Amino acid sequence: MKKILAIAAFAAAVLSANAAEPANNEVEYGRNITDYVSKPKFGGYYIGKYSYSDQDNAHGGTGLSQRLIRLYVDGTILNDFKYRIQVQTNNGSFHMKDVFVEWQKYKFAMVKVGQFKRAFGFENPMNPWDISTGDYSYFTKKLTGDYKGDTWGGGGRDQGIQVQGDFLKVGQDNHNLIHYQVGVWNGEGINKSDADGKRDYIGTIQFQPIKGLMIGAFGWTGETAGENRDKYAFGVKYDNKEGWSLRGEWGHSHYTSGNDDVWYIVGGMPLNDWFKISAQYQTYRNGKSWENAQCTYSLIPEFQLHKNLKFQIQYNYNDFRASADKHFNEIWGELYFRF
Repeated sequence: MKKILAIAAFAAAVLSANAAEPANNEVEYGRNITDYVSKPKFGGYYIGKYSYSDQDNAHGGTGLSQRLIRLYVDGTILNDFKYRIQVQTNNGSFHMKDVFVEWQKYKFAMVKVGQFKRAFGFENPMNPWDISTGDYSYFTKKLTGDYKGDTWGGGGRDQGIQVQGDFLKVGQDNHNLIHYQVGVWNGEGINKSDADGKRDYIGTIQFQPIKGLMIGAFGWTGETAGENRDKYAFGVKYDNKEGWSLRGEWGHSHYTSGNDDVWYIVGGMPLNDWFKISAQYQTYRNGKSWENAQCTYSLIPEFQLHKNLKFQIQYNYNDFRASADKHFNEIWGELYFRF
């Protein structure tokens, strides 16, 4: 026994002598620091579209077009600072989409500065690749667009500063129960500096009772060019790794000249590894009046042959009650690829 103990003690001494010193992961700051930088990641994606419409004066639709082409670069500096630059062109219209830096040292309180998506709605921050439909909903376009006139040419973006985070681990899978975002934006929309000293204040609180299921509330208040506007919304979103998805949101906008409301629901069911079918219903009511309602019913088969390649067909039946041509049909075909 003494020999065994002696051998064990000798082995322990040898292992202790040869053990590496603990790594010092503390990052120092300074103007001459050149390491702690990731290699920039370059990527992009393309969505091409064919559109047919039998609406009066639509001339059969827009035919073939570039829905979007995006290129981006992102990476990290000093481990804790993430950056992204993303640009887009649509049929020759080239512009900046995102440019921001986010300090991510503490996952419960990350700080983002620059131009990026407003923290309003589940769908708005989603990538066009992931929304399951051939275009963003009326909800996203009407409530998260550029402030003046609710135009959506900027894709729900503005320049500002935001704090967001996740916390309170629950369940056997140890997922975060609470996610929040709160920020201040210029209120002028994409690629514009502030013009009137007014600001938009936007925030969300979201709960995840089970992994993949999010329940959220969203608020927005602001003023620009003499126009006061307050918005609020509620939504639910569910996704799982098998490809099942469900998302629905309802929102209300109150402004100086009137009120609007808008809602949608979209669900997707995978039939196999490469074929998924989704359906969507959405309504936008200008002035909260059914006489001005725009309602669209959609069916969307999707064929994803590779992680980076898919095809999508979408049929829309439109009921635009304030239009001279109240009922019309659309067919969209879209090709997606990315790298």
